[in-house]
Formats: sequence, C-alpha cells, structure tokens
Amino acid sequence: MLKRTIWPPAAANAGASVSHASPDGHDEIMPKTTTPSGADPVPCSASAPETARRVTSYDVALLAGVSQSAVSRCFKPGASVSKATYARVMKAAASLDYIPNAAARSLITRRSNMVAVLISNTSNLHYPEVLSALSQQIARHGKRVLLFSLAQEADVVHALADVWQYQVDGAIAVASLSDDHVAEFRRRGVPLVLLNRRTPGQVVDTVSCDQVEAARTLVSRLAAAGHRQFAIIEGPMDSCISQERRRGAWQRLTELGLPAPLVVAGQYDYASGGTGLREVIRQLGRVPDAVICASDVMAIGCLDCARHELGIDVPGQLSVAGFDAVEPSNWLSYNLTTLRQPMEQMAAAAADLLVAQIDRRSTEAHCRLFNAQFIEGATARLAPLPADMLAA
Repeated sequence: MLKRTIWPPAAANAGASVSHASPDGHDEIMPKTTTPSGADPVPCSASAPETARRVTSYDVALLAGVSQSAVSRCFKPGASVSKATYARVMKAAASLDYIPNAAARSLITRRSNMVAVLISNTSNLHYPEVLSALSQQIARHGKRVLLFSLAQEADVVHALADVWQYQVDGAIAVASLSDDHVAEFRRRGVPLVLLNRRTPGQVVDTVSCDQVEAARTLVSRLAAAGHRQFAIIEGPMDSCISQERRRGAWQRLTELGLPAPLVVAGQYDYASGGTGLREVIRQLGRVPDAVICASDVMAIGCLDCARHELGIDVPGQLSVAGFDAVEPSNWLSYNLTTLRQPMEQMAAAAADLLVAQIDRRSTEAHCRLFNAQFIEGATARLAPLPADMLAA
C-alpha cells in the first residue's frame, strides 16, 4: 500500500491539499492548513523523491463525470446504480488505478465488514472444505473472513477474547460454545450463527446436518446386509458431532435388537483409524462385522490397516464406513462408503442468516437442518433399505 503523503510537498504554497476520509468511506480532497506565521518551514531535500498522493473517489468522480456518492455506490455490493454509470465509474477507476479505502469506510459506517469464523482443526481433512465454503458465501455478501483456528474445541474460550478486540460484524462458530459464551455474544450485540453445533439452552441461529439420522441410515443399510457385531471409532471427547453420530448408531442398533457396539476413542486423524481397529480386535477377540468411523480420515486409516497390515478382506470380511465424504475418500484406491454433508448449502444458509442479523432484518432464531447424502462406495456390504426400516 502506498503511504499517504501531502502533495505538493511541504515547501509548496498554501494551495496544496491532503486527503481525508469522506462520509461515504472514500477519500476526498480537503484544503491544507497553512503554516502558522513565524514558524520555520519544513526543510525539503531537493533530491528526495516525490511520491504521488493516493487516488481518491473524488478523482474518479471528476473523470467519470458523476457525483462522489455515485462512485461510492459502485463499490458497495448490492447498491442501486445504473449500468451506464457503473461502466463509466469502473472505466475511470481502472485508468486511475483506484482502490477503495476499506479502513476509512469502516470508520464511517461503524462496520468492519469482517466476519469471525471459529473453527476446530482437529486433524480433520473436512476442515479446508468447510472453510472454503464459508469464505465464498461470506464474500458473496461483501464481507471477509477473519479466521480463528482452534487446536481443539475447548480452546474457544481463549479465542473469544481476541474476537471482541477486532470489532467484527458477526461470527460463525464451527466449534462448541457454552451457554455462557452464547450469552456473551448477545450481551455484546455481536450476531452469531452456529454451524453444525447446537446449544439447547440458548435461542440462537443454527445450521446443521442431521448427524443422528445420518448414522441411523448407515446402520440400517449395514444391518440389512447381515452385519451384527458393530464397532465405532469415535472422535475427540469434546466433539459434539462425534457424539451425535455415535448416539444415532447406538439408537438404531438398539431398535433393531442388535448387540451394543464396541466404542473406542479416536482423534479424527489417520493414526486413530489403525489404532482403533487393532484395539477393537483385541477387545472382541475377532474381527467385527462392521466398523463405523466418525470421520473419513479415520476410516481411511482403518481401511489401510485392515488391508495392508492385518490382511483383512474389505468388504468381504469387514465393512468400513466413514463420514464427511472428503476428497480422498473418493480416490480409486479407497472408494469409501460414507455420508456427505451438503456443505455448500449449509455455508450459504449460515451466511444468509448472519447477514440478516447484521442488517437487522431478522430478530427471531432460526434452525436450518439438512440431510446427509449416502455415498455407497465399495468398502461396505450394503443391501437396499427395506420398507420397514425406511419407516422406522
């Protein structure tokens, strides 16, 4: 960024000018204050390079033959402006290499146009897909993401202290928040949307994939193919998504009268898949019929361990399934049985709900629930779902 300077230099006459933030958030030309009588002039080296001042919206308006407010509207997403005016302004801006001053605009509008995204990156390959979808949808509303990455969901309490300092317009939390955290957002007047997280004790906008129903569907398809002994490699203890997926699987197994699954701990990472499978076999004394992993990354680790370390036939002897349909799950060497969350739709819904709060177009809490898409893959023995299971 070019440094803002006085032009002409200080040694020039009193007709020089400096740029200030205009009420529309762009720079405009204001008269330069003259040097007080009797004061020594600021020395200026004849050899010093002269740096041109920043191009302002006033310059663009003059060249385009429009008002300064028209220039401002052309650079404001969703503002009303005719095609002809927009074309003239854009042509003038390009010829002058004009770039709007976002910092100046935020001082006037009292909006930072930044949205905080709090997201846990617990070694889950789903993380970049979620962040990419959110960034695109938030940018659609003329705002930018300020990322707060959490090593684990419990770290959110430390991240919130930083969130308040940046004066964000709103926040989307892809991490678990306590009732007290949600109440603090409300007290500070910061709009909040929870993505794939819920707080039953608070009234707040939420956008979620139905993790319980997704796990129930997976168990139904596996049970219909004859699987009886299930095992679950779950995610971190503080992951509410993992808890919901385990709960859905357990519920459906109970309804079907099948044995309770053996549950072992994991961390959403590749190593947990292999470690979890070996622990399951050790506790059971045999290979289970099916292993459900709380993430695709763990399912891929489980799959590699079964095939390459333990010599287990997948899916002939063991069925392996995961969640999230991350890109590697579709690779030819894996072709994993999994469930895909409609992340693009969920991100769009979260961004829309948040902007509605920011613009004060919504005062009621909304809950948007999406269904997962079943990806059959080739790592599990599946049967068509019977009518009685569809109704269950």
